[in-house]
Amino acid sequence: MSAPEHDPLLPDVTERERRGRGAGVNMASRFDRQTSERVDDGWAQDEDAPVRTRVDIDQTRTIIARNQSPDVPFDRSINPYRGCEHGCIYCFARPTHAHLGLSPGLDFETRLFAKPAAPDLLARALARPGYKVAPLAIGTNTDPYQPVEKEWRIMRGILEVLWEHRHPVLITTKGSLVTRDGDILGRMGRRGLARVTMSLTTLDNRLSRSLEPRAAAPGRRIAAVRELVKRGVPVSVGLAPIIPGLTDHEIEHLMRAGAEAGADSATWTTLRLPLEVSPIFREWLVREHPNRAAKVMTKVREMHGGKDYDATWYKRTSGSGVYASLIARRCELARQRFGLAVKSATLDCAQFRVPPRSGDQLTLGL
Repeated sequence: MSAPEHDPLLPDVTERERRGRGAGVNMASRFDRQTSERVDDGWAQDEDAPVRTRVDIDQTRTIIARNQSPDVPFDRSINPYRGCEHGCIYCFARPTHAHLGLSPGLDFETRLFAKPAAPDLLARALARPGYKVAPLAIGTNTDPYQPVEKEWRIMRGILEVLWEHRHPVLITTKGSLVTRDGDILGRMGRRGLARVTMSLTTLDNRLSRSLEPRAAAPGRRIAAVRELVKRGVPVSVGLAPIIPGLTDHEIEHLMRAGAEAGADSATWTTLRLPLEVSPIFREWLVREHPNRAAKVMTKVREMHGGKDYDATWYKRTSGSGVYASLIARRCELARQRFGLAVKSATLDCAQFRVPPRSGDQLTLGL
């Protein structure tokens, strides 16, 4: 089912409403049969207030999600939250909010769902007979260290369970709050049970505030890399996404910054604009960078066969064509130059154990 038509040049969220947010649109879910359009009838007496973050409880009964995507290097993941307050305008996870009957636009970054039962659900899943251990990926959809985590502490609880079970974990984030859990991650990292990837998009503070309004500033992310490495956590930097015509000139600078902070490897992906992400991104681009908008979208389409997005396996994260090849070549040369060539992300699965619980029958030492 295709997304409802929306003119990306016409924002439907007022400037005051979106203060501190990314999306300037809040189009209907692609599953909605009816759409609405805001009209000024002249009766408004006050400016619209900024939209506040609302967090509801997600009553999920399972916590480990499985995938069989051939271009994804893990088969299981956990998402402590649905929606993300970081508000990254390019986030490819935005369309998932349509499954909740909400907009992938402003709703995605203001209508959040927390999973406080996640640690208990995880402990039960790991204790099931026949569970086969493999690294769990966290942060592959929405960020586990988005601002609301400071209050909810769900990620902290998940890490405590993983440490008790000596279960390996791969974490991706752009939140400096990850250093709060440096004690647990340090213990796990030193035993080959944890690796963190810090997502970097730009070193330009002004651009970062616009692209990722509630994510940690670039300098704080670099500082977080340095702190985690000091604690004994192996850290990668992820250039994600590289936006052609907007951030691609920073590839080498981002790699250098990561290496100087102590990262030992680097990955990269190019901009992805699936479903509603395309009109949301294009509205932002015209609003924030009107002089670059045409150039950026021309290059994006050049990398995706003339379309805003090509969902073909292996092409969706890197694109194809001459410009995509140029970006790939620059990334590879920068990785070699700064000592960030991809290393094995293999973590130790042999340490996995199910700790005894109250009431468990203990074996007798004979």
